[in-house]
Amino acid sequence: MTEHYNLIRGLHILAVIAWMASLLYLPRLFVYHTRAIPGGELDTTLQEMELKLSRIIMVPAMTAALLFGLTLIWIDSHTRGWGFLLKPWMILKLLGVVVLFGYHGFLARSRRRFAAGENTRSERFWRMTNEIPFAAAIVIVLSVTTKFLD
Repeated sequence: MTEHYNLIRGLHILAVIAWMASLLYLPRLFVYHTRAIPGGELDTTLQEMELKLSRIIMVPAMTAALLFGLTLIWIDSHTRGWGFLLKPWMILKLLGVVVLFGYHGFLARSRRRFAAGENTRSERFWRMTNEIPFAAAIVIVLSVTTKFLD
């Protein structure tokens, strides 16, 4: 399996890019959705866009990122042992990943609220929370590439 490590790592990075794109784009759709009249044409269009983004890109990309990431951990455990999971940089990375999974779940629930006509969040709220995945990505990428807490 280690002979395929770089391929798996590349696929993991591609899946993360797709997942991040959807985590950044869905709240942007919510910004516009807050202005839509419930039951109107814009509301219907945005609901369809949000559902397709979630089902076709967001969930499959998250699943692929998770599976490739777990595979990389498994491979690394056989070459380095399981101790690397306790390194401060890896703990920080995994905490960032947990934040992304939590944010993903929050967006999924919010999409369902929009679809039910029950959104209570403002346009400003969605503009502000749109930065959460990028902030998490900064922490994740820098902790892995620099191992600054090692």
